[in-house]
Amino acid sequence: MKIKLITSIAIVNSLFCFGQSDTIFTNTEKLSCTVKEITQDAVKFSYPGEDLMNSIYKNAVIKIIFKNGRIQTFAEATSFKKINGAKDFGNVTISQVESEVKGLFKVGDVSSKAKGTTSLSNQERVKERAYKKLKIQAAMQGANIIYLTSQRTEGNKQGGYFQSSSSAETNLTGIAYTNTIPNFNDFMQLILDKRTFEATYEVNLWSSASDLSENIINKKLSIRNIINENGLIIIDGKMSGDTGYIKYRVVSFSKDNFNIYYEDKNTNYNLTIKM
Repeated sequence: MKIKLITSIAIVNSLFCFGQSDTIFTNTEKLSCTVKEITQDAVKFSYPGEDLMNSIYKNAVIKIIFKNGRIQTFAEATSFKKINGAKDFGNVTISQVESEVKGLFKVGDVSSKAKGTTSLSNQERVKERAYKKLKIQAAMQGANIIYLTSQRTEGNKQGGYFQSSSSAETNLTGIAYTNTIPNFNDFMQLILDKRTFEATYEVNLWSSASDLSENIINKKLSIRNIINENGLIIIDGKMSGDTGYIKYRVVSFSKDNFNIYYEDKNTNYNLTIKM
C-alpha cells in the first residue's frame, strides 16, 4: 500500500510539473519549456530553470501545447507532404523564398536541364520538363521542398545569315530539403542484426533523361556498416555484381521494406529493399 501511495504521488507530481511548462512538438522531438515569443519566422523559448533564450524556426514546429491547455498548430509544418521515393515527385514543392526552408533538413543539391528538339519547340513545355526532372531528383533523395537558387530560360532563336537557329532551353539548380528524416534508432530496431537483404525494384534518372526508368531486379544487398551522419541514415553496402562497397542513404522505411538512394556517374538511383 505504501509503495502504491508513493507511486501515485510521483505520478501526480510529474503531471503537475508538466502542466507548469509549455510543450513544443517539432518534427523530431518534444521540448518542455516556456514559450516567450512567436515571431514571423521562429518560436523563442527558455528551458525550465533557465533564463537563456533559445529559438527554433517555425518550419520545424508542428504544434505547441501551452500550460493552460491551449493548442496552437503551425501551417508551415503541416503543409509539407510525405515523400517515400521517386514516384512521389508530385508532392515536392518549389520555393524561391529562403525563409521557407529555414529549420528544415538539407538532403542534397539538385539540378536539371531541358531543351526543345527544334527551334519551334513550345517554351513552356520545355520549362515544365525541367521542373519535373528537378522534382524527381528531390523526391529520390526524400526531399519535399526545393529552394530554387538559379533559373535560366532561353526562348527559341530563328537562324539567319550570320547565326544558326536554337531551340528553347531551361536550366535549373536548387537545394533539396525535407521537414522530417527517417529516425536512425527506429530503423536499427526494425532490422536488428540482419545485414543481408534483397533488392527487388530499381528506379533511375539519367542525367540526359527527362523521366524515370523503372526495373524489377533481384539483387542481394550486403551491409558492412550503418552510421548516423548528422541525422541521416547512411549504409555502407555492396550490391551483388558490384566490385566494391558504396554509400547508400535511407530515404524511407516501413515494416515491409526500405528505400535507399545513391548517385553514380551523374545518374540518380532509388532501390526498394525487402525487409
